Amino acid sequence: MLKPILLVEDDARDLEPTLLALERSQPGNDPVTVRDAAQALDSLRREGPCAGRLEGHPAVILLDLKLPKVNGLEVPEAVRGHPQLRAVPVVMLTSSEAESDVLRSYSLGVNAYVVKPVELKQFITAIADLGVFWAVLNEPPPGSVKGRRHVG
Repeated sequence: MLKPILLVEDDARDLEPTLLALERSQPGNDPVTVRDAAQALDSLRREGPCAGRLEGHPAVILLDLKLPKVNGLEVPEAVRGHPQLRAVPVVMLTSSEAESDVLRSYSLGVNAYVVKPVELKQFITAIADLGVFWAVLNEPPPGSVKGRRHVG
């Protein structure tokens, strides 16, 4: 079974085309969608309402920066600080082009920072390319589970 893609997105206008692009481009990596950073952390840690989810980690986390409840920047910080999660790729997927957001994201260990294209066709192409690269083509660090395989 292939590892899922964890999509952390609160805006329905971005969620629908993102899911469409992933569906069109993925050879079976099902997206798991959460609406805020707190839910993402619960899912990753298998805590709270996500305590019963299957073991294993996502192939990649596609993460919006501006989220309700908990700032999106807390996710890469928590992921990099957790021994079992630190090798999971985190891609910041945001509308923010602010240099401070880019610098802060990379300082917290994100693997990529992608500004969402405004035009729908470009947006779908960008998401499809991200999904294929991180969930299929990317080779994870030695000793970690292959990004395309599901653990558990």
